[in-house]
Amino acid sequence: MAQKRKNDGELPENWSWKKTPPSIHQMDVDDSVKVQFPEEILVNILSKLPVRSIVRFKSVSKFWTTLISDPYFTMKHLNHAKNDQDSQKLLIYQWCPKDYIYTLYCCPLSPVQLVKDVQKLKLDCPSTLKPRHCMIHCCYNGLVIIEICDNNQFIYLLWNPSIRESIVLPPLGCPRDGGSRFGLGYDSSSGGYKILHMHQNTHRPKYPNEILALKGGSWRSIDEHPCANRRWFYAMDYLPFIHAAFHWIEVSRNLFVVFSFNISNEVYGEIPLSEEIVSLTSGPYNVGISVLEGMLCAHSKSFFTGKSTFKVWILKEYGVKESWMPLLTIVKDIPFYNASPRYRFLDGEVLFWCVNLVTRGHVFRTVNKPFRSWSRWVTRGHAIRTVDRPFRSWPRSDKSQVGHVFTESLISPKSLTY
Repeated sequence: MAQKRKNDGELPENWSWKKTPPSIHQMDVDDSVKVQFPEEILVNILSKLPVRSIVRFKSVSKFWTTLISDPYFTMKHLNHAKNDQDSQKLLIYQWCPKDYIYTLYCCPLSPVQLVKDVQKLKLDCPSTLKPRHCMIHCCYNGLVIIEICDNNQFIYLLWNPSIRESIVLPPLGCPRDGGSRFGLGYDSSSGGYKILHMHQNTHRPKYPNEILALKGGSWRSIDEHPCANRRWFYAMDYLPFIHAAFHWIEVSRNLFVVFSFNISNEVYGEIPLSEEIVSLTSGPYNVGISVLEGMLCAHSKSFFTGKSTFKVWILKEYGVKESWMPLLTIVKDIPFYNASPRYRFLDGEVLFWCVNLVTRGHVFRTVNKPFRSWSRWVTRGHAIRTVDRPFRSWPRSDKSQVGHVFTESLISPKSLTY
């Protein structure tokens, strides 16, 4: 830790263990026994535990509460969780337009976790708000930007679904519409989180892009890319954040190009797409950018001769055009309206959120085999996959469904505004 605590990095003198290590509910204080336990070892042990367990451990003592709330420990736990498959979760939003009911679920992505681990979540927001609708915009470091509608007013929250904590974000400077997207990222130079809100510049009237530093408190407008022509978000539902920059697709000099915006120095950049990606892209509605395994990912779809072809590439070396490598190809009879890769499993399968002309919206995972529906019937939202393995986490539903992958974290949204 950056500083030694009062007792030189040890647990308080009145802390005691019984002969058999007790459970969290059996722990008590015994002044007659003194146990010295190096804080470094304690931090290493706790940082490998799931969020749910660590939150319960806050009740052990004030010392444990202080330790677990320390930014150093929070970051150490997050860095471990990013490489732990059991800490990767799928946040699902289900919407039933008939009954005007929305439901949030958190599902494990680890194949060893069973359906009983699916949690129905309550959106934690101020008690004065009674949301009738919500929308998930993006996830980063366990934090979620979520939009709610309360009395025909749109309000934006920064929410951590793992610790059930949220804050209300300042009102947007420009109104959001169906053509705008959000991105959330961490600026290491300032030590704070920033949110980017961008509009498709094909819309009229044109709205400026805007950025919010959580420590700053209000949105401010930023200039456009000097070479920008037309910005397309049809095949993207968020702004991917990687290498300290947000990314999206634009048409520049009559070519599809990946544009970036660095949140530290607010400088724009460009990453060319390969000739193969450009040649397979049949229009601006069909090409998008996301992140897989810590690398930039491009996805393109086309519809020729009655077949829909969806292809995914990975950028092995960031910024190098020649390092775009094909990852997988899917061919279907039903055309994809929108599809976005969410997560790649250890066995090579890829999790997608997809909308097509039949199912409207669902989550599926696939390998290079024909995929089928779990539920065996056409619904407005469900999970489909290709192999029979113990993976039954996602709730089957006849409702529209959107899923975002996030890493569990202990980051408190309330701690990011000062």
